[in-house]
Amino acid sequence: MTNPASHAMPDVIRTWHQIVEARDPKRLDGLLADDVVFVSPVVHTPQTGKAVTAAYLTAALQVLNNGHFRYLGAWYGEASAVLEFETTVDGIVINGVDMIGWNEAGKITHFKVMARPLKAINLLHQLMGAMLQKMAGRP
Repeated sequence: MTNPASHAMPDVIRTWHQIVEARDPKRLDGLLADDVVFVSPVVHTPQTGKAVTAAYLTAALQVLNNGHFRYLGAWYGEASAVLEFETTVDGIVINGVDMIGWNEAGKITHFKVMARPLKAINLLHQLMGAMLQKMAGRP
């Protein structure tokens, strides 16, 4: 993974990159606001709360962050960022963006993932669903 524009990187995004690089979901608890909203590319309704958001991000660290994952670019606002990523899973190149917003305390309040192409979305739906079930202890 590369860290684009690290000289201008907000602290919250720097911490996110450290979590991604280390594949360390334990650090999510300190980074996510209690009322964080997660918007998945494959789930119709936004998911609200630290626990559900941490579950989705933990599953994504397993499914997407596989040695091919890298951030390609970053755009920063005052309390938001857009991070473009690319990875390859099961021979399919997945391109997407993480759109992240945070509060004055430096806690992530909004995390939206958008991905393409359609065959990547279908694969993500299948793999993320399986990973979330596995994490929940369901066969």
